[in-house]
Amino acid sequence: MRFSTLGEWLSWQETLHPQVIDLGLERVRRVYRALNPARDRPFTVTVGGTNGKGSCVAALDTILRRAGYRVGAYTSPHILRYNERICIDGIPVDDAAICASFERIEAVRGDTTLSFFEFGTLAALDIFRRAELDVQILEVGLGGRLDAVNIVDADAALVASIGIDHEEWLGLTREAIGQEKAGIFRPGRPCVLGDPDAPATVLRHAEEIGAELLLQGRDFSFRREDTSWTWYGRGETHAALPEPCLRGDHQYFNMSAVLQVIEAIRPRLPVTEAAVRSGLANIYLPGRFQILEGEPTVLLDVAHNPHAVRVLAEFLREFKRERPVHAVFAMMRDKDIRGVVGCIRDLVDDWYLAPLQLPRAATPDILMPVFAGLGVEGVHQGFADAAEAFARVHRNAENESIILVFGSFFLVAEYLARIEANPLNVRGNVWMNS
Repeated sequence: MRFSTLGEWLSWQETLHPQVIDLGLERVRRVYRALNPARDRPFTVTVGGTNGKGSCVAALDTILRRAGYRVGAYTSPHILRYNERICIDGIPVDDAAICASFERIEAVRGDTTLSFFEFGTLAALDIFRRAELDVQILEVGLGGRLDAVNIVDADAALVASIGIDHEEWLGLTREAIGQEKAGIFRPGRPCVLGDPDAPATVLRHAEEIGAELLLQGRDFSFRREDTSWTWYGRGETHAALPEPCLRGDHQYFNMSAVLQVIEAIRPRLPVTEAAVRSGLANIYLPGRFQILEGEPTVLLDVAHNPHAVRVLAEFLREFKRERPVHAVFAMMRDKDIRGVVGCIRDLVDDWYLAPLQLPRAATPDILMPVFAGLGVEGVHQGFADAAEAFARVHRNAENESIILVFGSFFLVAEYLARIEANPLNVRGNVWMNS
C-alpha cells in the first residue's frame, strides 16, 4: 500500500495534480473505466445547483432510508472529517474502506493525474458499487457538465437553484451558469428543476436532449399552511406535511423539489407516505442555519455567495428579534465579498474578521477596503487565528445577543471542531480560553 493512513493519502492527493480545480471528464472517466470495466453502479440520483444541494441530498437520503432502502450519499466539502463525504445508510465510511479504495484507484490510474476532488469521487463510486446499495445520491462539486460526478449517467437529476457563483469556471451570468448545471440532465430521464425562475438556457437544453423536465411552479408546487404544507404534482398530492426541520423559507422550495424526485423515481423505488413524513421531520445537516442555543445564541451557516446570504438575511431578520448580532466572518478571495457583505450588513452590529490558514482565504488587506467602501463600521481585525476571533466575540457579546459565524465552510468547520475537541471551551456558549 502506498500510504498507511487516510491523512497521508489526502496530503499526497493535494499535490498530485497541478490544478486544484480542473474541470473536464476525460481524465477521471479514463480512470473510472479502468477501475470499473463493467460500468456497474447502483440506481443514481445526481444533485446540482448553486445553493440547496446539501439540503436536497440530506432530504433524499433520509426519506429513502426511512423507506427501507440502502443508500449511499456522496457530498462535499466536509465539515469536520473527510469521511463525511462518503456515507452509507447515514454513517460515514471508515478510514480503512477509503484507503483501500484509494489503493485500487492508484493501481489503475497509470500516469493520469487526478485532482483531490476527482480522487474522492472515484473512491465514492468504487465504495458504493461494492456495497450492494439500492441507490446512490451524488452531489455535484462545481457546475455540473464537467464535474467529476457527471461521468455517471444519472437515472434522475435535480438542480436545486441557479445563482451567481464560481464565475471564473462557470460563466458570468445565470444563463451561462444554468447551461453548465443542466449538463447533468440525461435524455428520457426525469430532471427536476427546483428554481422557479430558471434561466431559459436550462429549459432549452432539457428540450434539446429530450430530458423529462419537471419544473417548480409548472409541473409541481406547494402551498404553506399554518403548521403544515401541501405538495402538488402531476396527479399526486402530499397533504398536511410536517414543516421542514431544516430552517429557512427557502427549504420549502428545496423539499418540494425533493418530493418531485421521490415521485419521479417511484416506479423503481416506491416510497410510502409514512417514509416521506418521517424523512422530512428528521433531516440533519450541520452548518446550515445551525443554531446552538445558549447565552449568547450562536447561528452557524456556510453561506458564501450573495444568493445564499440573501436567504440567510431573510431568516436572520425574523430570528434576531431586535437582538444585537455579532458576525464572525471569513471568505475566499475569489468570491463576491462585496455582494455578500452588502446583502447582510444592515443586520450586523459588528464584525470579527477570522483569519483562515488557506492560500485562497481573503486577508484583512483584501476585506477592509470592501467594508470601508460599503460604509461598514465596527470591524475588528488583527487576530492571530480564527480561535482568537471566536474568543474575542464571546467575551464581547451580550448574553441576549446572537453570534453569527458565516462566509466559509472552513470557518464553520473550525468553530465546530473547536467545540468538539474540548466541549468545556464553551459553557453556556461563553467561550473559555484554553
